[in-house]
Amino acid sequence: MTKVLALLIFLTAYVMLIQRKGHPLLVVWGGAALLLALGVISPDQALRSINLNVIGIFLGTMILSEFFVHSQVPAFLAAVLVDRSRSVASALLAVCILAGAVSAVVDNVATVLMIAPIALAVSKRLKVSPVPFLIGIAVSANLQGAATLIGDSTSILLASQANMTFADFFWMRGRPGMFFAVQVGAVFSFYVLHLVFRKNKGRIVPVEPVAVTSWVPTILMVLMMVTMALSSFIPGRPDYTIGLIALAYAAVALIWNAFAKHKELDLIRDLDWVTVFLLCGLFVLIGSLTAVGVIQDIADAIYQWTKGNAFLAYNVLVWLSVLLSAFVDNIPYTMAMLPVARLVATNMGVSPYVMMFGLMLGTTLGGNITPIGASANVVAVSILRKNGERVSFADFAKIGLPFTLAAVISASLFVWAVWR
Repeated sequence: MTKVLALLIFLTAYVMLIQRKGHPLLVVWGGAALLLALGVISPDQALRSINLNVIGIFLGTMILSEFFVHSQVPAFLAAVLVDRSRSVASALLAVCILAGAVSAVVDNVATVLMIAPIALAVSKRLKVSPVPFLIGIAVSANLQGAATLIGDSTSILLASQANMTFADFFWMRGRPGMFFAVQVGAVFSFYVLHLVFRKNKGRIVPVEPVAVTSWVPTILMVLMMVTMALSSFIPGRPDYTIGLIALAYAAVALIWNAFAKHKELDLIRDLDWVTVFLLCGLFVLIGSLTAVGVIQDIADAIYQWTKGNAFLAYNVLVWLSVLLSAFVDNIPYTMAMLPVARLVATNMGVSPYVMMFGLMLGTTLGGNITPIGASANVVAVSILRKNGERVSFADFAKIGLPFTLAAVISASLFVWAVWR
């Protein structure tokens, strides 16, 4: 009976989140409260299911990203790239590549917001449509968000479930990690963008230079990543090490800002506290599914359905994730399915990383197919509409679908070849 209750409450909350029925925090924590009231999960189990390391990483990088965005460094780099490009097509592609690089360390939505003004100005100067340009920036940001531990919320969740360090995203157990899988996908997907942009002919028109307000946030961001990477060599390091590092550098940034007055940061208004508490509530909901055995049942069902064929199960996880993430929020889906992927791998006697990495690629890249599949896409389309440009579902899919197929096929085959 507890399995039925846990699954019913989770599915109800999930559907309400998809359909945007009620405030997300009320939906998630209402479900958590119901689980506790019905005795499906104990208060102790609920508290232990909340991963404080994930919360620390998310909160710390969010604070540091605020200062990095405000410093104008990404916008400065975009202007430099445009000025040094040889053609309109290469300029557009260069800015998309930059958006991806920035997104590897900054939230995808923040990346789009900081690059969009430059993109619109460049489009106006070059007399080209900003629609494919903004779409290209959004999908590029979503792609590279999976490359590092701090690039996206789903990356943080993967690191938590797989016990990965910052360095493990680059090289783990003697094999190339998620970073290289994403770069393989980027080679093919950016070729798709090249085909989209190559019809834009003409010479480059210089854009107005962007003044950097401070290089300190950039230095702190680099130091944080170096510290995270070095921490992976500490024997017996606590599970919460990466979260503490992120919070420590955020504290340094706040102290620096208090003296330098670089940016007026309202910690209550400017930070995404909704997502922080949403993650906590989702941990409780997913924890209940694990505690009562629903996750194990789902893994067993996949094993039975694929008849123990590991490659078939791998592709089921990848492409089911692509399909669902094109239309729904990938955070709750990722949280629910990562334990399933681990158990499927255990049942089939293969590395748990191959299944979890494949799942991660599907959930991260599937959102690039539609304008509602990722928050960065929604923001990019909204910016275009505010500037008088109409973007239909088909307009977005013309770029997003081939971009996604190119990235997922190449990256997932790379992961299978390396990690099976």
